[in-house]
Amino acid sequence: MSTENSIQAIKEMVSALLADQPAYFLVSVRIKPTNNVKVFLDGDEGITIEQCIKINRALYKQLEEGTLFPGNDFSLEVSSPGLDEPLVLHRQYVKNVGRLVEVQLLEGNPVAGKLTAVTDTAIQVEETKGKNKKKEIINHEFPFAQIKHVKVQIVF
Repeated sequence: MSTENSIQAIKEMVSALLADQPAYFLVSVRIKPTNNVKVFLDGDEGITIEQCIKINRALYKQLEEGTLFPGNDFSLEVSSPGLDEPLVLHRQYVKNVGRLVEVQLLEGNPVAGKLTAVTDTAIQVEETKGKNKKKEIINHEFPFAQIKHVKVQIVF
C-alpha cells in the first residue's frame, strides 16, 4: 500500500476515534520511511496528554490488527503540533485569535503581529512598529492564497 493510501486510512481511523469528541480534531498524519507514524491532534481548547495517550492506545490496537504495516513493523506517536509546526487548518487559526503570530508570505519578508481575525479566505494581523511615542499600529489582511505558513510565537 502506498504511503498516501496509508495516511488516508489512518486519517479515517482517527476521525472515527474522534467522532464522539467534537472539541478535538485531526491536524495531520505523517509516515516516515521507517514506518514511524506521527499523528498530530488539536482541540478548540487545546488537547491534553491524557487524551493523546487514549487515542494512541486505541489507534495502535487498530494498526496492530490491520494490514497497513506487515509484521506490525511500525511505531506510533500521537501528540499536539509543537510550536515549531505551522498552523494548517482554519480551526487552528480561529483557536489562535489574539495570539502573536509570524506570517511568512509566498513573497516578501515575514510579518509578526497579533492575529486579530480569521475569515474563510484571509487572516487579519495587527503589527506594532516602534515604541512609546513612535509606536505605530499597522493592520494587515493576508489572503490564505498568499501565505506560505503561519506560526504561533511565544513571548517571554
